[in-house]
Amino acid sequence: MDLLPIFRAAKAASRTLIDYTDPERSAVLLTLADLVERRTPELLEANAADLALMDPDNPLYDRLQLTARRLADIAADLRHVASLPCPVGEEVEHRTLPNGIDLRRIRVPFGVIGVIYEARPNVTFDVFSLCLKSGNACILKGGHDAEHSNRAAITLIHRALAQHGIDTASATLLPSTHEATGALLEAVGYVDLCIPRGGRRLIDFVRQNARIPVIETGAGVVSCYFDADGDLTIGRGIVANAKTRRVSVCNALDTLLIHRRRLADLPALCEPLAAKGVEIHADAAALEALRGRYPDSLLTEATEEDWDREWMSLSMGIRTVASVDQAIDHIARHGSGHSESIITESETTADTFRLRVDASCVYVNLPTSFTDGGQFGLGAEIGISTQKLGPRGPMGLREITTTRYLLTGHGQLRP
Repeated sequence: MDLLPIFRAAKAASRTLIDYTDPERSAVLLTLADLVERRTPELLEANAADLALMDPDNPLYDRLQLTARRLADIAADLRHVASLPCPVGEEVEHRTLPNGIDLRRIRVPFGVIGVIYEARPNVTFDVFSLCLKSGNACILKGGHDAEHSNRAAITLIHRALAQHGIDTASATLLPSTHEATGALLEAVGYVDLCIPRGGRRLIDFVRQNARIPVIETGAGVVSCYFDADGDLTIGRGIVANAKTRRVSVCNALDTLLIHRRRLADLPALCEPLAAKGVEIHADAAALEALRGRYPDSLLTEATEEDWDREWMSLSMGIRTVASVDQAIDHIARHGSGHSESIITESETTADTFRLRVDASCVYVNLPTSFTDGGQFGLGAEIGISTQKLGPRGPMGLREITTTRYLLTGHGQLRP
């Protein structure tokens, strides 16, 4: 299939979006929110067709699944994004040069944003809402696991766009094939930015094969360090929330690091995890501390490979360290730059952790489950960037705009 006409149409549509006012673009999102609510049975039917083809034990099953509650949340997110201030036209800088030239720098859309993602049909709505609100066209490349769900979603998106007289090429869903992925990554001159959302294999493939600019959204290999001065009461809640709130998301806890002086508290720290059936892969010291005080069927000895694992399931690692320095060293060697947390009552130790841990989001006495665009007040998010060039952390409306210099004079000439 020749996708070049699709890319051309998206580029042409992107040039027209800037002509619409923010209220006009927001009205599309409000219409779409109403459609999601009215067409919930159709969306659930399409999603059921996808779920029927996936093993319920697959870690991606929870990400793939839509429910009436989740669709209601999607509709609420669409309305929230519609209500947010539009960053387009925002003045970043304004000054007069010595020669009298008036210099301004403002925010403008990228143009066409391509997003490659796996079994997460909610991403279809999230990406569209953020792109439209910020004046960008979007090209969506979902995974085959969510084929029916994504097709049902794009049908509603096109209906909302058409109802308001906006070119439906402003949002395009590509076929869920490897060939479509390859074509998107080579769409030089048509796609201004590519954002991959998924596991390490997808992200590595995009980074290694893209000929267009990429913002890397990393897989989450996430750790929490329980310090010698950690509070056990809040620690129990933090660890349980970070691990079990939603195990398939990228901000879920993968490794608990515990100071060796607190090993006696480890069974109490992990008690809420046992109630949820969390399987623990522990080093020798942690394993010894848990024996007889944590279900034996859920205990196993950790391997070196476990420290690099994004579990996306009711499993996690526990490693014993002798200091905050060792915890930071572990994170430097095994973390993915996504989200890291420390539980401590020592402000000095907390400051050390904040300054030295290299991640997009660093938490003190909080679970990593807060790494989310909605929780940060960004509305929906288009991804969580783990790279250092460009935006880092949850990316909302402002993060998917670029800037343009506008210069005005009255005949000045460069000497």
